[in-house]
Amino acid sequence: MVVLGLLLILVFLLAAMGIRIVSPYEKGVIERLGRYLRTAQPGLQFIIPFIDTMRKVDMREQVVDVQPQEVITKDNVVVTVDAIVYYEATDPVKLTYNVADFYNAATKLAQTNLRNVVGETELDEALTSREMINAKLRSVLDDATDKWGVRVVRVEIKRIDPPADVTAAMHRQMKAERDKRAQILDAEGTRAARILEAEGEAEAVRRIADAQRYKLEAEASGQANAITTVFGSIRNADPDQRVIAIQYLDALKAVANGRASKLFVPYEATAILGALGSIQEVFVNQPKSGGDEPVGAVSGATPPPSMPPAS
Repeated sequence: MVVLGLLLILVFLLAAMGIRIVSPYEKGVIERLGRYLRTAQPGLQFIIPFIDTMRKVDMREQVVDVQPQEVITKDNVVVTVDAIVYYEATDPVKLTYNVADFYNAATKLAQTNLRNVVGETELDEALTSREMINAKLRSVLDDATDKWGVRVVRVEIKRIDPPADVTAAMHRQMKAERDKRAQILDAEGTRAARILEAEGEAEAVRRIADAQRYKLEAEASGQANAITTVFGSIRNADPDQRVIAIQYLDALKAVANGRASKLFVPYEATAILGALGSIQEVFVNQPKSGGDEPVGAVSGATPPPSMPPAS
């Protein structure tokens, strides 16, 4: 009975020693007598004590902090660069058997490739194109670590620090560029203001011209209507030559009041002047009130010469 009890205790101890628990974020690589046997999934696993062994592999995303290092850019500027590499295991078997110390190997690999990638770019490009450097470095590291059963998730450049003298020169350049942009903006603002002012003046002149044109058109239209009305009234009244002669004399009187020393009478006016004789006869034949002398008989007055009729 004692021996049986001891055997039961031994079996229980051996069974307890063979129990393994794999966490949800882990996978187990089980070996039997030094040879790969199988990959254990998360959960409760059993192995044979003293014959089987298990290595647990963390499948979560890991971080490799690349130490700062000095790198020479393509335009021969020494800069200090450091980065962070994020990776995750994809194949626990490869990660177990293909690399001895993955963390150290990943750090050295990241430093080497970071030096190469930054060395192929100029300083200005390195400072302004970090996303490009991150993508290129990630692609290189992902290809190199594929045989290790690892996938590089992303790479982040933490800082790129040029020397102090280069930094001071860059600050001066940035200040000069900002001043230049400010001057350009001021000039553009002044130019825009002058353009708006000129456009406003042009619009004002245009509106004044439109108003003046409208005024002249209205006056011309009014005069045309007045002339048309007067002409229509005269035509409807059917005036004879005597009325026309009187109007002509009024016109000549207005002309004579001018400053001209000479007066040219058109040939067509002779017919109207010929009617003056008839007008004179009318006034001569009318007796003057209170006397016998005709109105037209003025002492010393000479009767107007007879005018030939207008051809």
